Amino acid sequence: MFSSLALSAAPLLLAGLHAVTVGAVPTISAVGSKFFYENGTQYYIKGIAYQLTPDDPLIDTAQCKRDIVRMSELGANAIRVYHVDASADHKGCMEAFANAGIYLFVDLDTFTTQIEQDSPHWNETQYNRFGAVLDEFQQYDNTAGVFVGNEVLTTANGSIAAPYVLAAARDMKAYRDKKGYREIPVGYSAADIADLRPMLQNYMACQEKAADRLDFYSLNAYEWCGESSYSVSGYSELQKNATGYPIPIFFSETGCNTPAPRTFDDQAAILGSEMDDTWSGAIIYEWIEETNDYGLISYGPSATGAAATKSNVEDGYTRAGTPIPISPDFSNLKSQWATLNPTGVALSEYKASASSLSSIECPASTSGGWAVNPSANLPTMGQTYTSGAADSTGTGSSGSSSGTGTSSSASASSTKDNAGSAIVVAGNPVTERLFVASLALSGALGLVAFWL
Repeated sequence: MFSSLALSAAPLLLAGLHAVTVGAVPTISAVGSKFFYENGTQYYIKGIAYQLTPDDPLIDTAQCKRDIVRMSELGANAIRVYHVDASADHKGCMEAFANAGIYLFVDLDTFTTQIEQDSPHWNETQYNRFGAVLDEFQQYDNTAGVFVGNEVLTTANGSIAAPYVLAAARDMKAYRDKKGYREIPVGYSAADIADLRPMLQNYMACQEKAADRLDFYSLNAYEWCGESSYSVSGYSELQKNATGYPIPIFFSETGCNTPAPRTFDDQAAILGSEMDDTWSGAIIYEWIEETNDYGLISYGPSATGAAATKSNVEDGYTRAGTPIPISPDFSNLKSQWATLNPTGVALSEYKASASSLSSIECPASTSGGWAVNPSANLPTMGQTYTSGAADSTGTGSSGSSSGTGTSSSASASSTKDNAGSAIVVAGNPVTERLFVASLALSGALGLVAFWL
């Protein structure tokens, strides 16, 4: 009897121990206007846009491991992936990235479910597909955040779509919480449209209820080009607009490539004293060299003729093999990041000021400009924007229910085709309770097993 009890207790003991040791990488939480590791250290993003293959770059474990070697050489601690197959197996790649201390920011939309600017809608099909991606990646501790959209608004008159982006974020946060997932931050990646600054970013964080706001906001900005500066580039204006922002804000794409070569001098501003108290880092566009000349590495020359039919070639570029650094861009970024290691503030010191962060005022609608009524309700599930109808969604139109720097209206990504574990769980009471419970369970089962 005792031996059978011991045998039955052993798997539980191992499971309890596994719950403590499996998290080789601490999770990331959004607290106030900053990101933090579980041990209370502030997290700054040094990221790479990593859409190696159009459909899903996170399913080839061997290739991920080859690329991780070069990413680690750069000093990267994050990747951004725009499109994934929620039904695929991502365990190998995600564990490899976790072992290297590299976190994932992943877009929830797909080529067919993205929110559209000109005829925005938010329906059950989109909800289910967004949810499927969240279901898949919530299981990995190195999932740092998810995007509900990338550059949905791309023109000055695109503000009609903003409430639909926010509705998607609201519903994905509710979905996350209903499922009992950890509080993975939900945000949006915006195009850098001067005519929408700062109204769009303020609108995304001004709602009265926290459940109706983004958890973070990010910007695809290519303003700092060549030999520029903090003031000439327009970064000083971006900093002015972001000062006092109540949620984390970072660059989800950056790295102007005209004129060449890229020097990445803007990283010294973003991760230095001019901006690091407000901005949480940057993601460099992009990993693989393609027609647009933004790549940090290549896997050989562009493929033509018979070579273009090989299985590892898509859109004329080899997308597997040994990553070869693009010179001098790769080494330029490596040199910049090597000297930039902001420490930020400890969570224990920041909590008091975070709780006292004042909300920002919602932008007022203006004739011929920002067209969102700040007091209107967000769209509901199944709602589609209808031009000219009575105001009910904050855009001057009702939804019909149916199932000073330069700015870039189309960023580099939008021009593509279709395109040792810390034990302090900070800022997440649910995770903290579960963690303590797992410790208690493991200890109790260990005593039982020893006694038996």
